[in-house]
Amino acid sequence: MVSQIRQFALSKDQIAAASLAALPKIGPKRLMTLLKHHDPQTAWAVVQGRAKPSESVAAMLRTDGLITLLRHRATQELQDQIARRCKSAGMKIAIFGDADYPRALTGDLAPPAVLFYLGDLSALDNRRVAMIGTRNATASGRYLASHIAYDLAANNVCIISGLARGIDAWSHRGAMRALELESNADQLNKIARPVGVVASGLDVIYPREHAQLWQDIAQHGALLSESAPGSPPEAFRFPLRNRILAALSEVLVVVESRTTGGSMITVDEAQKRDVTVLAVPGSPRNVASNGTNLLIQQGCLPIIGAQDVLVALGLDHRRASENIYDPRPRLSAGDQDLVSTMAGSPFTLDEFVVRTNLATIEAAVSLGRLEAMGWVIGNSGWWEVIEVRQPRG
Repeated sequence: MVSQIRQFALSKDQIAAASLAALPKIGPKRLMTLLKHHDPQTAWAVVQGRAKPSESVAAMLRTDGLITLLRHRATQELQDQIARRCKSAGMKIAIFGDADYPRALTGDLAPPAVLFYLGDLSALDNRRVAMIGTRNATASGRYLASHIAYDLAANNVCIISGLARGIDAWSHRGAMRALELESNADQLNKIARPVGVVASGLDVIYPREHAQLWQDIAQHGALLSESAPGSPPEAFRFPLRNRILAALSEVLVVVESRTTGGSMITVDEAQKRDVTVLAVPGSPRNVASNGTNLLIQQGCLPIIGAQDVLVALGLDHRRASENIYDPRPRLSAGDQDLVSTMAGSPFTLDEFVVRTNLATIEAAVSLGRLEAMGWVIGNSGWWEVIEVRQPRG
């Protein structure tokens, strides 16, 4: 894979951000807190103890002995190692707020602060459909996934998956087949390029048998991860990956799924974002279809082919717009006043009580409601209003 991918020089900010992502106990939420309050190089100096943190970052670092751990692990050796891994694999880095950061993620409820990628992010400029399903797919499920993906890609729809075994992989094989079979240059421009979102570092292929598929997608489309180079496919990374899948999609298609597992986690993340979920019905006797049949019972639209997905895309253009789409529920007049009052700087519950003139219990309930709606975020006793941030540059 490495030899076929053009290498790019990384900036000091990108290397610092990538190194922060590689630190232990720095998940997406903590990483976003660091980079929201400090530029990447200053944030690196903060975790090393060489720079003064902001109030909210200082509060975060005081929890769970985090500051001691980070000062021990945030070494120049780690930064050099991360830089070598990125260079060796040809990885590029997009930091939240930068001009090259995917617009589909900019307005998300929980965007990755740092995104590692191989290939070309402009693959996301097309209409986007995520296709997911069970790893233990039936022959008919694999066939249907590949054919739906083929037809969608041929209609200039970007296919996104998590590149897991089963439905994910067969969806991308179908999308790749559409590119392989079209030799006419004019027609090739009308075929969308695939995008894969993986849980491990981009230099840690999982499962190993998908090495060629990873290479093909990186070469012809884009391969993304928020996990730092060298990160193994640990269990906690997959639900985090699934939220990115949901955030990138305009429509989510579930081909085969059990009633629990990764597919249903992705469905939950999609529904939080008001993303249309479609499901392929199956035999009630087929365990692999229990989840999709349940989704249809719960109100998701059934599909039997690509045309059904194209119809769903035609009905909903909100997330395809050049403007950043904010999926959060609209605020009531009262909640809007609360958000406007507290916007601009971190605050504690006590400060919220004082500035809003609410009783403590009512204030706590209000913060919980606003956090559930995605308008505020809490971290180690501090709260902040989440505002949609325009790209830099």
